[in-house]
Amino acid sequence: MRRVDVAAGALLLAARCLTAQDSTRAKPTFVDGLAQVVPAFADSSTWVRQDLWVETGFDSDQDGKPDRVHVDVTRPPQTDHGLKVAVIYGSSPYYAGVSRDQVDWDVRQELNAQPKRRGLMLSAPYDGSRTRISNEMVNDWVPRGFAVVHSEAPGTGRSQGCPTVGDTPERTAMQYVIDWLNGRAKGYTTETGSEEVKATWSTGKVGMMGTSYEGTLPLAAATTGVDGLDVVIPVSPNTSYYHYYRSNGLVRSPGGYLGEDVDVLYDFIASGDTAERATCERLYKNGVFAKGQDRATGDYNDFWAKRDLLPWVQHIKAAVLLAHGLNDYNVVSEHSVRIYNEMKKDGLPVSLYLHQGGHGGNPPADMVNRWFSHYLYGVDNGVQRDPPVWIVQDSGSQAPAAIIASAEAAQDSARRAEGSSGETTAIAAPAGRRGRRRPAGPPTPFASFPVPGSSPVTFYPGGSGTAVGTLAFSAAPNGKSMLVDDVSSSGSADASAARSTHRLLYASPVLTDTVHISGTPRVTVRIASSKPAANLSVWLVMLPYDSTDVGSQSHAGLISRGWADPQNYKSLTAGGNYDSEQPGETLVPGTFYDLTFDLEPDDEFVPAGKRFALMIMSSDREFTLWPAPGTELTVDLSHSSVSIPVVGGRAALEAAGMP
Repeated sequence: MRRVDVAAGALLLAARCLTAQDSTRAKPTFVDGLAQVVPAFADSSTWVRQDLWVETGFDSDQDGKPDRVHVDVTRPPQTDHGLKVAVIYGSSPYYAGVSRDQVDWDVRQELNAQPKRRGLMLSAPYDGSRTRISNEMVNDWVPRGFAVVHSEAPGTGRSQGCPTVGDTPERTAMQYVIDWLNGRAKGYTTETGSEEVKATWSTGKVGMMGTSYEGTLPLAAATTGVDGLDVVIPVSPNTSYYHYYRSNGLVRSPGGYLGEDVDVLYDFIASGDTAERATCERLYKNGVFAKGQDRATGDYNDFWAKRDLLPWVQHIKAAVLLAHGLNDYNVVSEHSVRIYNEMKKDGLPVSLYLHQGGHGGNPPADMVNRWFSHYLYGVDNGVQRDPPVWIVQDSGSQAPAAIIASAEAAQDSARRAEGSSGETTAIAAPAGRRGRRRPAGPPTPFASFPVPGSSPVTFYPGGSGTAVGTLAFSAAPNGKSMLVDDVSSSGSADASAARSTHRLLYASPVLTDTVHISGTPRVTVRIASSKPAANLSVWLVMLPYDSTDVGSQSHAGLISRGWADPQNYKSLTAGGNYDSEQPGETLVPGTFYDLTFDLEPDDEFVPAGKRFALMIMSSDREFTLWPAPGTELTVDLSHSSVSIPVVGGRAALEAAGMP
């Protein structure tokens, strides 16, 4: 009996040893081009967790020493036994916590006037004992054979330095972490010590992903051109702080954060060591920001130029999958579209995923997995041959039969390409303080954005805009219309009103078939103001107007909108990306000025039974400053127009009832 027990025990021990050896030899596994959960990687109690500090090449707090950024690592235990893995990396200023309140600027301000002082905000807390930065993405990717790395932005959490909000230290900090993962930079076990730690377990291949600020930083890292960053998936990225806090020379708030500006965001994220905060406030909030952000004129300047990613796009080596909601008026959709256009122009590897929601909203999980599997592990799943544009189109629209058939065929093709038989769900990504809306339905693939077949059609306003005037293919010979600014009247109320003196509204005939708008509308306005400065806000809407909330500070009846400062008329001549440092000029009351500027990109169906309409206002109570009511804007209709990108062009409009 005893001999049998000994023999059985030996067999059990051998089996356990064999299992342990198999576990040690485990490696990432891929099925149908997708990284799979590997049981040997899935037990979180066995994961290796580290925290460390990576030394950078900048000194943002000017203490004479290079700043170090706080980093954490979570990786499978097999990486301690020779397995090398790729990295999914996230960086954020939010990980350590944020301010306990938000004190914005008072938007009740006359244009060209210096604003009233802003109140004080409560400081973000500081915890100098934190070793875990974040658990985001860990449960999704470590079981699939990746390491997950996080870093805190400079001046936040236990990272040294100061928050520079979009300037070079924030943009380049991640470069040094990626260098450390590739053995080119030094990591240390403490903030100030000399004991090094190396990433011997890393393959050196890194992918980044995140939403909002946490989507901005991956794209910023890519613009450094750092070797080893092979793929980034920025969701709702802020690609220019000017385009986030200003529009075409005008002071404009991001949707939902009326009166926010760069200094407010600084206060919100400054969670670094309390002993260093006075220095950082002196250097940045009360120094660089106070001198540069300029809430009186709203003009573009060197301060804003340093906080724009577009000039750095040419350095990108990583494959980029941009994701954005077309109803996102927190970080408006132009942020991603402008980067997509620039990368396409430069022949760089880029794709664009658009959906009908608001802020946030990841691409489908299988799409994300395919991108990471291909670019980080070299899996030949065909992702590099996929169509470059994917759009979750408006499921509530009634598209013509030809459009429906084309979309269904494209969706079938997309499912086959993704190895999926139906709708996928998105891997959750953090939104920080910025709320998000998850997209619905599978995306349709396209060869471009705007979608193929889209061409601009010019419409001219006519008649009385205080009631509902007309939009036609030809300009009215003469005619002027006037509105009176009153910020107490919302844009939604004005669009819903049969008559209003606070806006001018010009509409198409009632459509007899669906019209598909895809691309970036552009408006040209000849305008005169009764005062030396005025806001100008333009909406493209559907009538009857539906004010139901959609996305981030958006509405179901809204197609697109934009804002501009008539004082900047000399630099508002052609539309496109606004980055002119030519200052605005005070208006001569009663003098007409010509302005051309873009509204926000969109892809939307205007169904039969609706009209699309151009609405011109002065102040927009959800976004602009609130000057005292009474400014009069006069529009010269014969020299004003709107160009709308329509799939099928003028022929499609004529088929839908446009005379």
